[in-house]
Amino acid sequence: MTRLSVNINKFATLRNARGGNLPDVVKAAIDCERYGAEGITVHPRPDERHIRYSDVLDLKPILNTEFNIEGNPIDSFMELVLKAHPAQVTLVPDALNVITSNAGWDTITHKSYLKEICAVFKKEGIRTSIFVDPVPEMVRHAADTGCDRVELYTEAYAAQYHQNREKAIEPYYQAALAAQEVGLGLNAGHDLNLDNLQYFDKIIPGLLEVSIGHALICDALYYGLESTISQYLRQLNKF
Repeated sequence: MTRLSVNINKFATLRNARGGNLPDVVKAAIDCERYGAEGITVHPRPDERHIRYSDVLDLKPILNTEFNIEGNPIDSFMELVLKAHPAQVTLVPDALNVITSNAGWDTITHKSYLKEICAVFKKEGIRTSIFVDPVPEMVRHAADTGCDRVELYTEAYAAQYHQNREKAIEPYYQAALAAQEVGLGLNAGHDLNLDNLQYFDKIIPGLLEVSIGHALICDALYYGLESTISQYLRQLNKF
C-alpha cells in the first residue's frame, strides 16, 4: 500500500515569518508521526527560507518513521544528507530562485552527473529517488543512473484533474509502467490533495509513496492536523 510522507516545510515557513520557535518544527514532525504519517519529508534550500539545515539535523534523532530529504545535490546539500543519513534522498533540479519545484530532471542530459551522485549515496546505504516528469523515456534513462526510485512530478496531473482526470493521469500511468519495466520503485508528489489523491493512487500501478506538504497543511488550518492526516490516509485506503 502507498505510504504517506508529510512534508513539513510549511511549518518552518510559518515559524520563520515571525522568528522564535513557533510552531516548533520538531514537535510538528513528532505529532505528524503520532497522527499516522508514515514518513517525514523536508526540502531544505540554500537560503533556508523554510527548513533550515539545522532543522534536518535536529529531526534525524527523533523520527521513528522514514525520513526523506529532498533537494538539489549541490555540495552543501550533499554534505547535509551524508551527515543526517536519512532513509531516502530525493534529487530535485531546483534553480536557486524558484518558489517551489517546477520540473523534473532530464535524465539523458544529466545522466553522468546523476550517476555520480547516486553512487555517493548508494555507498552510504541511502535510498535514492530522482524527481522526473511523467515521461517514460526519462524514467527509463533514470534507471541507468543507479537510483532506486523515481518520483513523478504531479503538478500537471493536479492542474488538469477537474477538466479531464482520465486524460490528466494517462502520462503518469505510462511512466509508472516504464518504472516497472526497468525495475524502479515509484514515488509521486506535488499538488496532490484530498480531491485528486485517491484516484491517482487507484490508477497508478506500483505506487510506493506520496509526499504531500502544502495542500495537507492548508487543509489542517480548517480540519486540524490530526483529522487532516487521517483524511489523507483514508484516501490511500488506510482505514
